[in-house]
Amino acid sequence: MSDLFRSEFDSFDDYDDEEDEIIQNRYLTFKVGEEEYGIDIHYVLEIVGLIKITPLPETENYIKGVVNLRGQVIPVIDMRLRFSLPQKDYDMTTCIIVVNLNEKYEGLIVDNVSEVMEIPEENITRPEKIKRKTDGKYVSGLGKVGQDVKILLDLEKLLTDDIDVSLVID
Repeated sequence: MSDLFRSEFDSFDDYDDEEDEIIQNRYLTFKVGEEEYGIDIHYVLEIVGLIKITPLPETENYIKGVVNLRGQVIPVIDMRLRFSLPQKDYDMTTCIIVVNLNEKYEGLIVDNVSEVMEIPEENITRPEKIKRKTDGKYVSGLGKVGQDVKILLDLEKLLTDDIDVSLVID
């Protein structure tokens, strides 16, 4: 369960499948460049403003370094660079989405966070139905919301396919 919603429940022991259904098909949406992306809210622990990043030598350019978040050292990835977009100076809207992927915390630097929204399964087109020029292996679906489309990311593939950021701090 996402810590973002944990406060809705009296204790972790009270959490059950009923609460899981409450956050099913809910996505945290954010912008990187001109596009809006979404990640399953189950992975999201919290959203923090930009804090001091300690660079690490000899890492991929999109691994910006590590942050100390209340004593927890967390690797952070610049999503612009991860998607091969031009680098942009960070500003007041830049933030870090802290996610928990298989009990490892990682931070995603995004241009800004939009909202948490429900996208019903019937409004999501899955990758097998998407004809792509590029690999696009990190896309788990395209969510239709009104006249807009949210690019839904497969966080596990995005953070584990080509890189193992956790190795940096293990």
